[in-house]
Amino acid sequence: MNPALEVFTSFLKLGLTAFGGPAAHIGMFRDEFVRRRKWLTDEAFLDLLGATNLIPGPNSTEMAIHIGFLRAGWAGFIFGGLAFTLPAVLIVLLFAWIYVEYGSTPQATWLLYGVKPVMIAIILQALWGLGRKAIKDVLTIIVAVTCIALYFLGVNEVLLLFAGGLFAMLIRNWTRLRELPRPNLSVALPLLSGLGAASASFNLSTLFLTFLKIGAILYGSGYVLIAFLRADFVERLGWLTEQQLIDAIAIGQITPGPLFTSATFIGYLLGGIPAAIVATLGIFLPSYIFVAISNPIIPKLRQSPWASSLLDGVIVSSLGLMAAVTFQLGQASLIDPPTIIIFALSAILLFRFKSNSTWLIIGGALVGLLTWLLK
Repeated sequence: MNPALEVFTSFLKLGLTAFGGPAAHIGMFRDEFVRRRKWLTDEAFLDLLGATNLIPGPNSTEMAIHIGFLRAGWAGFIFGGLAFTLPAVLIVLLFAWIYVEYGSTPQATWLLYGVKPVMIAIILQALWGLGRKAIKDVLTIIVAVTCIALYFLGVNEVLLLFAGGLFAMLIRNWTRLRELPRPNLSVALPLLSGLGAASASFNLSTLFLTFLKIGAILYGSGYVLIAFLRADFVERLGWLTEQQLIDAIAIGQITPGPLFTSATFIGYLLGGIPAAIVATLGIFLPSYIFVAISNPIIPKLRQSPWASSLLDGVIVSSLGLMAAVTFQLGQASLIDPPTIIIFALSAILLFRFKSNSTWLIIGGALVGLLTWLLK
């Protein structure tokens, strides 16, 4: 099969089944491209993971773009991210049409009931495999454990990523640091302000620029995205109500793929299909730009003891955050004997029999549907 077509079909399949958020997506990517297809090694996968955590935007989409580029060049660069997000965009468009026509969002709790326990098992498998490669010494153990502890104490996750990377870099290069004649550790951070004045009439250019800004500066979880969307579309522009924002986020959560497709829903509410396309392009375009800039730099990072140590720290910090988030997801997902059984069977099939995670997700969805029908 042509490499570009292979990238497109692979990520299209994943885009249809990628429930559970970035941590689950990363687990599915590792299962598909490291373990099954062997497109890259665990070490290379970890380097990409660390690099995506250093730039703004949706990590799983950026991983798809990175992997597509490594496999099929610039065609894979386009097809990786496009194929991964396309199913979610189309599903969200359908839900947005239903919402506008009938005034309500589709209920899909039965779907998540069966899928979430499977996703927990997939994330744990990825954590086990990646952790064995990322945890190299006592320092990386300390960084990972500290990151987990501070996360549960409420420390910001973006701060933890960068602090873990800087701590590992400084400790590993302490001798070199002392030998520097005049160390300069200052960091210049760009100041980003909001766009336009408060309360403006709807237009496509403002919509595009607002989502472009969000995509260019957003670090962190979906909760951070909610804060940005509320500040811009509810408070500053006055284009959405609180309820519409909540519904947009809910649709992003119950559909596969990145939560950023909530932008598609918001665009459709405000201006139909043209606005949905503009909003989607605006929020995802920065990811392509950041990946295009960072991809050639990643191999060179390993050649520098400073950058290599920074990357190691960011990697173990991101795995620590994945572990902490998995614990929280587990508490919310394993809520009764059936979900615990689904999780246990999925874990056995993944760890012992190396089953394909996509089929397990489909199986979890069917179990959820059966449970809903029997109620």
